[in-house]
Amino acid sequence: MSSPALSTLPNYVSTSKSRLHSLYSDIHRQKHSNPSSFHAYVDWWHGTLKDVISRGWQGSDGPDGTSNKLILGARRTLVDKLRYEGVGKPLGLGTTIAEMRRSNDIMQLSQFLTSQQSVYDPGWLPYRIASFVVGKPLWWAMEQLDIVRSEDSYTEAETWKKIEGDYVMLGLVVQAADTLETLRDGTGFSPADNLYTFEDFRREFGAKVLPGVVLSEMDIKVLIKFLERERRVVVQNGDVIKFVTGMHDREITAVDRGILQLKTAVRNLREQVDSIQNKIDQTTSNISNALRQQRKSIALAELRFKKHLDDLLSKRLGSLHNLESTLISVETAAGDVEIMKTYESSTATLKAILSHPSLQRDKIEETMDALATSTADAREIDDAIRMGGDMAAVDSGIDDTELEAELNALVEEAEKERAEAAEQAVVEKLHGIGVHIPEGTPVQAEAAPRRMAEAA
Repeated sequence: MSSPALSTLPNYVSTSKSRLHSLYSDIHRQKHSNPSSFHAYVDWWHGTLKDVISRGWQGSDGPDGTSNKLILGARRTLVDKLRYEGVGKPLGLGTTIAEMRRSNDIMQLSQFLTSQQSVYDPGWLPYRIASFVVGKPLWWAMEQLDIVRSEDSYTEAETWKKIEGDYVMLGLVVQAADTLETLRDGTGFSPADNLYTFEDFRREFGAKVLPGVVLSEMDIKVLIKFLERERRVVVQNGDVIKFVTGMHDREITAVDRGILQLKTAVRNLREQVDSIQNKIDQTTSNISNALRQQRKSIALAELRFKKHLDDLLSKRLGSLHNLESTLISVETAAGDVEIMKTYESSTATLKAILSHPSLQRDKIEETMDALATSTADAREIDDAIRMGGDMAAVDSGIDDTELEAELNALVEEAEKERAEAAEQAVVEKLHGIGVHIPEGTPVQAEAAPRRMAEAA
């Protein structure tokens, strides 16, 4: 890894040279004296390490000779790899990794692969309470008595001795798992699509879950363990990996193993067919070259070899056809079993619902009769209330004709009052423009505009 490579990372692009000097300094004593600066420092390095690891810049540290993309190799050589021109080496990297371990951003590889407990499980509540109430004060008291050393008292070199090892970068594992589940959306309709050997799984997803890199063998083991334990979307038994399609599909059966063997055999045969076809094409090319060079003996030998390859290809294609037909038949039968299980479950559910006492014939008839009786009673009550209202109106002696005559009189009175008000307004306007109107002279409101015009 070189400074030009580091300078392309987002954290370096957005950070000034003076800030880099601060980030590359040793701040292991600032956790309590300046906690905000300390945590900003750790966050920056956490993001940087994720970028470095996911790009495979740690070096060939995997058992298969490839670089791990999900696992941090916390060793002193990493300090040299992160050396930056004009700034130097990160003097507090050990402290950063120790803090990431305490905050569960990373987890020891051996613990991750063997633990039965999810990384998201905080642990048994009484134990956590006891640790907080009793453990922390006791540890503080022991520090004060110099029985144990505080975290701040360790030098960077001593910290490296405590933390050196391999750690799973949980953020990168989550990112890879999210990508894989997105790739799996809309797939897995047949049993064979959900079954993989370890090598098949690596071949299918190893180059797809992180951009531009291929996961190492150890990365794949970490990813499978996370998918099985935390996400619960796969189960693994030996070399067989199965994507789970239902709550009751968490067991690898003999049928699953048989389907996987057929799937593997079909894939191997296809690879053989492709290889044979490539040899036939190469042999055909060799024959043409030999004939152009007038080397008939070589051409004849190549032709005999091609004849053997043609026969072998014919046999392999026949075997491939038979295996593919068998695989389809087995998958169809397995699918029929699942359908019958669904039928049985649906039938049991329907029977349970129909056996409810409320759905028995006698109970239904009783309920419907009671409903008809209640409806009739409600109708009688409504009719009685309506008749009582009509009788009350008759007993009050109110005549609709008289009511109408009184209403008309009120309307006429209201119109008269509006006319008088309009006439009074016209008179006031005429007086305002100097027009004399003899007292008692009737004035129509609609003539006002004309008179005002004459006065003008």
